[in-house]
Amino acid sequence: MSEPSAAPASADAGDDSDYDQMLAHLDTAIDEARQKVESGRVYDADNEKVRIKWIRALAYAVNVRRQVTTDRDLEELAAKVDELKEQQDNL
Repeated sequence: MSEPSAAPASADAGDDSDYDQMLAHLDTAIDEARQKVESGRVYDADNEKVRIKWIRALAYAVNVRRQVTTDRDLEELAAKVDELKEQQDNL
């Protein structure tokens, strides 16, 4: 799984859909990894190595999802702060 590109610094109208798309892809990857971890049968050491790799992939995807969610939330908060500053300046 490759790392997503950095989020843009400015808040554009399309950012929400970009975040939604990234989160949807990450949710799919998380579901797939979780299924592999939970339903896999271990018959030998090689299968256990594969399971460990899926566990690592799952942990990585969950962490990236958390980071994307945090980035989205911070952008939304920054936009609200800017909006409040503009309202304050117009008073």
